[in-house]
Amino acid sequence: MTRLTLVDPDNAAGETTHLLTAVHKALGVVPNLVKVLANNPAVLEGYLNVVGAKRTLSADTLIRIALLVAQENKSGYGLAQHSFLGTKVVGLPAAEVARARRGEAADPLNRAVLELAAAVLKGAVSDDHVAVARQAGLSDRQIVEIVAQVALHVFTAYLTQVADIAIDWPLN
Repeated sequence: MTRLTLVDPDNAAGETTHLLTAVHKALGVVPNLVKVLANNPAVLEGYLNVVGAKRTLSADTLIRIALLVAQENKSGYGLAQHSFLGTKVVGLPAAEVARARRGEAADPLNRAVLELAAAVLKGAVSDDHVAVARQAGLSDRQIVEIVAQVALHVFTAYLTQVADIAIDWPLN
């Protein structure tokens, strides 16, 4: 049973109604994670702003980061969500999803991204990690984006664990 309230979009009030309506319009449903985030409209709005922000990293790179973070945080919800999005929306082969969960990638760019993301997760980023990222072609803007994505997915992994959210991916 979920430990935190899943805000029912039909009973939401104020700004929360608009935010949940936007999610429903985009996805066709409101995932349980979003329903929990709706307990705090400011947090939900911030989450949606980060998720919807313009990015310099590709969708498949972002999914790889999310998979690594979910795996490291033992987030069943995150693994279900990002495995579905990775294979069904982004088009990653299942083998690449499995590799990303282990922090591995076939191509040098995604390998550098995942190595940096793993170091960020451990709180142990060195000059060498940043140098390798730059050698792979990552800009400072992209490095900041990687750190932001790690932080976002750590937050959602922690929240889904605290709330004990039922996995609703794939979305129906």
